[in-house]
Amino acid sequence: MSRRIWFLFVLGLAVAACGGARPDAAGDGTVVVQMFDNRFSPEEISIPVGGSVTFVGAGRNAHNAVAVDGSWSTETAFGSLEQFEGDAVTLTFDRPGRYVFYCTFHGTAGGEGMAGVLVVGDPEASPAAQGVTDSDAPAAWSGVTRRVPADYATIQTAVDAADPGDLVLVEPGVYREKVTVTTPGLVIRGTDRNAVVIDGEFQRENGIEVFADGVAVENLTVRNATLNGVFWSGVRGFRASYVTAVDNGDYGIYAFDSSDGLFEHSYASGSPDSGFYIGQCDPCEVVIANVISEWNGLGYSGTNASGDLYIIESVWRYNVAGIVPNTLDSELLPPFHDVTIVGNLVHDNDNPDAPMFDAEWAAFGNGILLAGGRSSVVERNLVVNHAVSGIAVTPNLDTNFWMSFDNVVVDNVVRGSGRADLALAGPAGTGNCFADNDAATSLPVGLEVFQSCDGLRLPFLFELGGSTEQLGRVMENGLGTRPDNPVGSAPKPGPQPQMPGGADAPVRPATDVFASYPLDLASIDVPALPAGLVVDQGRTLTVFGVMFASVTSVFFGLYAYFLPFVLYAAWVAIALWDLARRQDLGRGATIGWTAAILVIPFVGVIAYYVVGRSPIPAWQRTTFVAGGFLAYLVILVVGAVVGGIV
Repeated sequence: MSRRIWFLFVLGLAVAACGGARPDAAGDGTVVVQMFDNRFSPEEISIPVGGSVTFVGAGRNAHNAVAVDGSWSTETAFGSLEQFEGDAVTLTFDRPGRYVFYCTFHGTAGGEGMAGVLVVGDPEASPAAQGVTDSDAPAAWSGVTRRVPADYATIQTAVDAADPGDLVLVEPGVYREKVTVTTPGLVIRGTDRNAVVIDGEFQRENGIEVFADGVAVENLTVRNATLNGVFWSGVRGFRASYVTAVDNGDYGIYAFDSSDGLFEHSYASGSPDSGFYIGQCDPCEVVIANVISEWNGLGYSGTNASGDLYIIESVWRYNVAGIVPNTLDSELLPPFHDVTIVGNLVHDNDNPDAPMFDAEWAAFGNGILLAGGRSSVVERNLVVNHAVSGIAVTPNLDTNFWMSFDNVVVDNVVRGSGRADLALAGPAGTGNCFADNDAATSLPVGLEVFQSCDGLRLPFLFELGGSTEQLGRVMENGLGTRPDNPVGSAPKPGPQPQMPGGADAPVRPATDVFASYPLDLASIDVPALPAGLVVDQGRTLTVFGVMFASVTSVFFGLYAYFLPFVLYAAWVAIALWDLARRQDLGRGATIGWTAAILVIPFVGVIAYYVVGRSPIPAWQRTTFVAGGFLAYLVILVVGAVVGGIV
């Protein structure tokens, strides 16, 4: 995740930043390329890994399409309407890459003439991150155990000597080193989770960094790295089992640009970004289960992590914010989608004393926050005691403005929230729905009635205060007034549970991790309220959804929540006064315009000013409408500039 997660937005950017053009596609999603005389249409094509391209003859002459690198081609002399009646051929592409292609009859391998470019997935993202299932890791243990320190003085020397599939077994001790793994299929295991400690001493970047497929890390502690406790990058197959990560300078347990993984029975605290992180993968094929994340900036962060990603049966507490999947342009494969969050205990994630970066402060006080994503599910979670929102669906602003679409929030129990138990902040896309949640409050009011999953679902129902209130926190970052707690300041955890079997547990390289996990969502219930956890009903003073938490949050909250209604009331009052004094309208027209102004919010009164032939001078009507919007945007832009997001 970037250092900047901006959950806020400038309204003037919303329309221009919501996506790009897509090539024509067949009904099944296959991209269609027509071969005219003598050009491809379109000439630039983008498809996901596993996507297909259908080349269609659409000219009088014969054409073909051949990759310059020779990796694929259509038939020779294919595509003449006269000879082949416009036949088509469909090719499927399973590996990411950028392919220049050309017609051998009317173009050159240098890309001149009849030529085009095909981008499969994102060439800058690893194949593993985009669903390629190839792995270099062996499926089973080699039978070889390399012992530290009995056979090797350091973990790194044992790792360097190991062959694929070996077990590196580490005895108790404090190991002051960074471990780099480039051999696939290793299992690095401590004999005692609490006594085998890799200590970065706040001098080394990562405790364990992995650049090979199928590596598992088990039953040990990693602490005091300047960046990450345990870090996988660009791999297929990873697993962290019974791992403790404490006081690391960025993330605790972190998988980036990787797929087919599992974080289980692990613990993370004291990271200013997030305790657990999955980033830049689609499909990810990852499960996070039975973990504890506390005293971090975010409990979980997942930037552009999508597809078969499950966060289940875990505890997220005492972080600045809890579970935060998000979309950013600073990483590849946006937006995030198809994340499933089920059966988690999420409580008291409004901790101003945890270490944090600027972006985490902007998310303060939210239990589960879906920021700029699509088609995700939040179900059967217990979400308790949050200063802002229990469960919120919001937009996200980075280079582009990402709205949230088609997210489902159902069957959760939410208590003790400051602004609202359930919130849909805008601007929001269509398809978001809320149903059967045990919650006391929502913003907008009546969220489950007007944005239900099976009944009424208004297309543009959202509230703005939830977004602009956070703009106040972004401004506090820019002003330097947010809490600033250094890494190492969080409380230290007590002993954590050992891995069953310890040193003698079965040895399993991290291959086919996702497919072999016994995922059974139907059996997961809402967690019970733990003994001693008290629901706090008085966490934050709010007035009509505006939090009185700080000067900046109050200002922007009030501006978003109240001023649209003040502006609207002024428009309506002036329009009705104008109608009352007009002599040129008959009774029917007067009644019609009055009904439109009063019954159709915002649109009716604006329509009257634009097409109602009001005697009010045009410059005044323009000032009422456009000037009101402009004044509104000026305040938001000033806040964004001071906060450092534009």
